[in-house]
Amino acid sequence: MLAVHFGAGNIGRGFIGSLLSQSGYEVVFVDINDEVVRLLKEKQAYRVIVADETEQEQPIRNVSALNSQTEREKVIDYITKAHLVTTAVGPHVLPAIAAILAEGLQKRLTVNQAPLHIIACENMIGGSDVLKSHVFAMISEADKPLFEKYYGFLNCAVDRIVPNQKHADPLTVVVEPFFEWVIEKRNIIGGIPSIQGAHFVDDLQPYIERKLFTVNTGHAIASYLGYYKKIQTIQEAMKDEEIRSDVEKALHESGAVLVKKYGWNESEHESYIQKIIQRFMNPSISDEVVRVARSPIRKLGANDRLIGPAVQYYDLFGQIPRGLVKGIAALLLFDYENDKEAVALQQTIQKSGVEEALFQYAQLEKEHPLVIAIKNQFSGLSRENVNM
Repeated sequence: MLAVHFGAGNIGRGFIGSLLSQSGYEVVFVDINDEVVRLLKEKQAYRVIVADETEQEQPIRNVSALNSQTEREKVIDYITKAHLVTTAVGPHVLPAIAAILAEGLQKRLTVNQAPLHIIACENMIGGSDVLKSHVFAMISEADKPLFEKYYGFLNCAVDRIVPNQKHADPLTVVVEPFFEWVIEKRNIIGGIPSIQGAHFVDDLQPYIERKLFTVNTGHAIASYLGYYKKIQTIQEAMKDEEIRSDVEKALHESGAVLVKKYGWNESEHESYIQKIIQRFMNPSISDEVVRVARSPIRKLGANDRLIGPAVQYYDLFGQIPRGLVKGIAALLLFDYENDKEAVALQQTIQKSGVEEALFQYAQLEKEHPLVIAIKNQFSGLSRENVNM
């Protein structure tokens, strides 16, 4: 079996590519990083190290790579022969790979009409639907029914912490022991793809929201409060009793939303929350606060990890979620000068105020009770910051 995987970064190699290789696929990575592509071609293998007390090494074999900029025709040829296509390139890069994917899928129609599944393994909601929309924008109306017939774009939720890292061997990747890859059955054409460790479900939405409103919410709040306290890593931030308490408070608020919406068992979700907190505190992983906190404008989105659960909590229970509010206020103070979104966010706040920033980026009406609570918390943290 052949899998073409776009993105040979740490997530691509340490999570998706690793599982595909262990599932028996020959994995061809597609990337623009010359060094990584060259090394994958030469070694056709790399190591994944599990970050726990065992430090177990997983040798990943039967892999290669292509440069999408200089080996475009080879990439297209591999797409015509693939049994699976996956991505882990980042949400903003999906439009960039759509053209070569569309061309490969069009050529495939002329030489291989076996069904093919395409799975965008990105940290976003509906990643495969988004990729499909970009691909369909590049094909003719006549080809669209054929694409619908032969190509299934499967949405998924992915979860594994793979921090920034450097090793003597650039291909080596350190990953946390926990992982979750949940794939929605909707849009499957033919049989379910054979992927070791993946979990196929009828309805992805509960799993997406559980991950987004627990892992991403907690990670974000730990990062913004950590940055506020001038702490360097998530692990150090979670050792701070006040930050850990604030993270737990926020996750109980977002958890209350999930339990109410989906009728989950409260004690089971509490166990999930505690598992996530322990993941953040894993001493074998050092994750930089500024890496996790990056792109604050995107994370301030109306349906994203902070505003989403906060609004739903208020709508469901008629109360202000204090833990989430504190996390949002800390986000508004994130002024890391090497993050373009952080700089733009601070400029908006300085020019137009917190209310305008929340209206512009979070789609919160200026009179909303959450806006008042966030502004008050923001002012309180700002005063504390001056006195620190």
